[in-house]
Amino acid sequence: MNQRIHIFDTTLRDGEQSPGCSMTVPEKLKMAAKLVELGVDIMEAGFPIASHGDFEAVDAISREFGNRDFTVAALARSTRLDVERAGQALKHAKRARIHTFIATSDIHLQYKLRKSREQVLEEAVKAVELARTYTDDVEFSAEDASRTDPDYLEQVARAVVAAGASTVNLPDTVGFSVPTEYAAFIGRVVKAIGDKAIVSVHCHDDLGLAVANSLAAVEAGARQIECTINGIGERAGNCSLEEIVMIFKTRQSILPYETRINTEHLFSASQLLTSMITFGPQPNKAIVGDNAFAHEAGIHQDGYLKNKSTYEIIDPKTVGVPEGRLVLGKHSGRHAMASRCLELGFLDVTKEEIDGIYQGFTALADRVKGVRNDQIIALCKEVIAKRSPISA
Repeated sequence: MNQRIHIFDTTLRDGEQSPGCSMTVPEKLKMAAKLVELGVDIMEAGFPIASHGDFEAVDAISREFGNRDFTVAALARSTRLDVERAGQALKHAKRARIHTFIATSDIHLQYKLRKSREQVLEEAVKAVELARTYTDDVEFSAEDASRTDPDYLEQVARAVVAAGASTVNLPDTVGFSVPTEYAAFIGRVVKAIGDKAIVSVHCHDDLGLAVANSLAAVEAGARQIECTINGIGERAGNCSLEEIVMIFKTRQSILPYETRINTEHLFSASQLLTSMITFGPQPNKAIVGDNAFAHEAGIHQDGYLKNKSTYEIIDPKTVGVPEGRLVLGKHSGRHAMASRCLELGFLDVTKEEIDGIYQGFTALADRVKGVRNDQIIALCKEVIAKRSPISA
């Protein structure tokens, strides 16, 4: 039986914190509706103490979707004011989670917090205890966990669980870890707290390893992944929701994990987010990029036209993309060229005429970045016009 992985979406919180990704309350509500449709388990709606707008967004999402089958979460530092503000913002949510955090690495303690380990431990425990007065669902995050002394981190994890935290998040806040290291690190805490709480991970992509580290953490026992649509987030971004979910779905034979994500909504979720912020995913972005299901090389196109599975490991419809597409450029072959001629209505072109069209096509493709359909139509008409009266 596949093991259940909980998807904690933080598009509206960590994602929105990144440059160019700010959203209005109406936009957050619209995105929240799509995340509900997508089937996320937990939606981190904002950081209520940060601004009136963030408080309003958490409150509005709690009111609008609070009775639906998912959890609304709000972020709070491990301080009384933050936790109280989060509790107030979540009061209309049927399933509410307060997500409280404090840094635990010596780097952060020395340079940012200027506090001792003992002080941080005490504040973490007090924040969890206070949060439990608002909700039974409390998550604690040890900021910069991946650069924290393992013995101290284990001490913190045990203490916050004893105080009432049901989820312990161990973020790779600055994207510092590599998969083998992170797996060992996660496995130690999983063993330390046993079945008393879920271990969660929140990986950043500073070294391009957010998805890989999240996957390694799951194999080490983590059962919640914090991620975002299109991988947006601080600096280089977060673990991409669409990528990690499709890894589990595509490689079930070796990764016996499942989520409740309705994957056919992944592409539309990506498109909706793109319409609200100042940038979209790069064209070669896995799963949702413009080129994710596009084929230009002639050898690839030939295989694709014979059987799509030769070059597509995911059916595009699975993620909400209508179908793969052939892009005609200077690397394309005759097979794709002939297929496009048929699609454009030239049903009776001969093999010799296709050769002629292809010669004109390759000459044009060497001069432009991509050949448009109207240019192909012009080439077809030019060749057909040379038919003899008898063949015509």
